[in-house]
Amino acid sequence: MTLDTIPLWANWFLAAIAILMIAGGAQTVVETGARIAERLRVSELIVGLTLVAAGTSLPEFGVTLVAAFEEHPNISVGTIVGSNIFNLAFILGGVALVRPIPTTRVLIRRDGSALILSTALLLVLILADLTLDRGDGIILLCGLVLYLGTVLAMGTIDWLDPGLQAVHGKREHGRRRVAVPRALLGLLLGFALLAGGSHLLVNSAIPIATSFGVSHWVIAVTVVAAGTSAPEFATSLVGVLRGRYDIGVGNAIGSDLFNLLGVLGLAGALHPQVVDSGARASLLALAAMVALVVFFARTGWRLSRWEGLTLVLIGLARWALDYWR
Repeated sequence: MTLDTIPLWANWFLAAIAILMIAGGAQTVVETGARIAERLRVSELIVGLTLVAAGTSLPEFGVTLVAAFEEHPNISVGTIVGSNIFNLAFILGGVALVRPIPTTRVLIRRDGSALILSTALLLVLILADLTLDRGDGIILLCGLVLYLGTVLAMGTIDWLDPGLQAVHGKREHGRRRVAVPRALLGLLLGFALLAGGSHLLVNSAIPIATSFGVSHWVIAVTVVAAGTSAPEFATSLVGVLRGRYDIGVGNAIGSDLFNLLGVLGLAGALHPQVVDSGARASLLALAAMVALVVFFARTGWRLSRWEGLTLVLIGLARWALDYWR
């Protein structure tokens, strides 16, 4: 018996279990990620943008590659586009509604600029012929390597600053230091809970959405996108609530970059992706959302509650347009 043949009430029950798994995994990822940052003497932003972001992007990675090889490009590309819109509108926006999120010049100039350029690159590669071929995929993967190299290089330079080392020392004072291998095991456990929970959430939510008679593209940019973005949402929310702003914000932005450059890049490099004309509107919506988020994050060097509300409302409007299109 598969999830699409069991009663709808059972799918709702499984979705609730999936949410509990995701919540537990998020708490584990945030805490172990912070410990790894302290142990390796790097900033929490670096860990959030790289290690945590890569781990929370695993659901999108799995869903996108499976859909690509099974020749469902609308699900493959739609999941990433929808997930990135979800990350910006509902994760950053929703978390800012709960608690305003402070931002920094480095986050805006380096990571915000990288997100804008990556989104623009995807638009150029796909909009002309609605195809992401192998050459396009390789270009995206090269962009990811360049970005990660820049982040890691800047992180190393930052920690040569005696002032930052002093701050790091104060954080470690009086705190029990956990060995990196043990912390990595904890991180893997958290990722496993996030991936398993999101997989269960997606597979239980799709039959529910299908019962309402929506198209594959709509399911991809709404239900599947929300389900695969659940790890990012939970991790960012827990990070901000616990005062780990760098992990929370870095995770959301880093996941978007991993999705655009890494996941879509690998999918295109391994198997050309051809999407329908409905993708144009969603891609343009993603570009507009990226620009708006970076603008909001720059004003006052924080995402305020009203800015968060604006992002959430835009995300809801986008979902409504996709549903009724």
